[in-house]
Amino acid sequence: MESWTFPPSYSDEYVPAASSRYWFSQRETMNATEREGAILLRLREVCDYAYANSAFYKRRWDQAGFHPDSLGSLEEFEDRVPVITKRELRESQAKAPPFGDYLCVPEKEIFHVHGTSGTTGRPTAFAIGRNDWTAIANAHARVMWAMGMRPGDMICIAAILSLYMGSWGALAGAERLGAQAFPFGAGAPGMTARCAQWLDALKPAGFYGTPTYALHLAQVAIDEGLNPRDFALKYMFFSGEPGASIPGVRDRIAELYGAKVFDCGSMAEMSPWMHVAGSDETEGMLCWQDIVYTEVCDPQSMRRIPYGQRGTPVYTHLERTSQPMIRLASGDLTRWVDEPNPCGRTYPRLPQGIFGRIDDMFTIRGENVYPSEIDAALSATPGYGGEHQIIITREAAMDELLLRVEADEHVNGGLEHFRDAIAKRIHKLLGVRTKAEVVARGTLPRTDFKARRIIDDRAVFREMNAQIENLGRDA
Repeated sequence: MESWTFPPSYSDEYVPAASSRYWFSQRETMNATEREGAILLRLREVCDYAYANSAFYKRRWDQAGFHPDSLGSLEEFEDRVPVITKRELRESQAKAPPFGDYLCVPEKEIFHVHGTSGTTGRPTAFAIGRNDWTAIANAHARVMWAMGMRPGDMICIAAILSLYMGSWGALAGAERLGAQAFPFGAGAPGMTARCAQWLDALKPAGFYGTPTYALHLAQVAIDEGLNPRDFALKYMFFSGEPGASIPGVRDRIAELYGAKVFDCGSMAEMSPWMHVAGSDETEGMLCWQDIVYTEVCDPQSMRRIPYGQRGTPVYTHLERTSQPMIRLASGDLTRWVDEPNPCGRTYPRLPQGIFGRIDDMFTIRGENVYPSEIDAALSATPGYGGEHQIIITREAAMDELLLRVEADEHVNGGLEHFRDAIAKRIHKLLGVRTKAEVVARGTLPRTDFKARRIIDDRAVFREMNAQIENLGRDA
C-alpha cells in the first residue's frame, strides 16, 4: 500500500499524473476487508506507541484493563478501548500544562501550536510536530485532489488565520498540492468587500471557508455590484459548521457561484480534519479510513452501529505522533452507509454529512430539533434574505419556537405570504407549530466565521426563577 508506514513518511516530490482519478489508487480503492486488516495492524502500532509515550493513555487503559499487546480484532478495539472526551483533554492539560500528558513527543519537536479560543472554558492547545504537519499536508492534498483541484490552481483560503486550525490545514494542503495558495483570511472590518474584489480580479479555481461566510460574501459582492459567478470559481470546500452537505444550503451556494460544493471536516483535534470529505463525483462525506479510523457509534454504549443508522462519530488517528487521538468521541450526529461510491473509492460515507453537535439539539414540545434542519428549510424557501435567528422561549407552561427571518427585498407575494410560507414549511418539516417574524435583509448580524443563530430565552427564565427562589429563602 502506497506510503503505508508508521510514523508516516511521504515524499514531497510525489504527485500523481494529472489525469489520475486517485492520489493513491491502491489505498483508496482496495477491498474493504483487506483495508480493515491493515487498519488493525496499524491500530496495534498506534496503541503500542501511545502506551509507551503517554502517561494519559497508559493510565486510562490500565484502568480499563486494556493492553495493546492483546488487541486481536477491530471488535476488540471497539469493546475494550475506552473513548476519550474533550473534557478529559482539558483536564489533562490543566494537570500537565500546557499540552497535557497525552503529548507523545518532546516539546522541542513541536512545529505548530493551534487550539480553541477558550471562550467557554479553559482553552485546549494543539501541539503538532513537524512530521505530523507534513502528514496533515499530504492527507489534505490527497482529499483536495479527489475534489478535482490540481497543481497550479489558485486556491483562496477565506477563513480566519489565527488559532483556528481549519484555515491553516487548508493552506497546508494547498501548498502540498502545488497550488497557488491565496491566504486571504477573514474577520477584519470591510474585509469581505475586499475579498469579493480580489476574487473578481484574480479568478481563483478554489475557495475554502465556512458555508455561512460564503453566503455572506455572495451578498456583499452583489451589494458591491459584482456577480459571484464572475469569480469563475470551480471548487468550493467548506468546514467549521454543517451546511455544505445540506441540499438547501449546498444548492444555494452552488447556484450563487456556479461552482461545485464540497463538505469536509471533523474536529480540529483530529487534524488532518479533512479525513471526512466529499469527492468530485461523490456527494456527502467519505470516511478516509486509512487516514483516520472512523466508527459511528451509539452515543450511550459507544459501540459501533450498523450501516444505515444514526450515531456519533468516534475517531482514531492512524498517522499522528504528537498528540494522537485514540477513540475520541466527537459529540456530533451523523448517519453512515457502506455502498458503492460513484468515484470508485471504497470508503464508508456520510451521505448527509454531519448534522451538527448532539449538544446543539433542542427539544420543543417533545420534538428533537437540529438547527441545521431549519437552516436547510429556510435556504430552500423563495425570498429568504440570507440570515435568521432561532429563538426558543416560554409562554405560560409551554416552550415556543420563534424564527426571526430576513426577507429579500424582492420577495414575491409580500411579507405576509413569506411569513406564512415559513411557518408552513417548518411545521411540515418538524411537526412543530412555529411563529415567524420577518425582518428586512441586513437586520441580523453577519459573521466572518461560524454562524451563531440560536437564542435560548429559557435560560433567562431559569435564571430569573432561581433568583426569585433565592430571595424567598433569604427572607
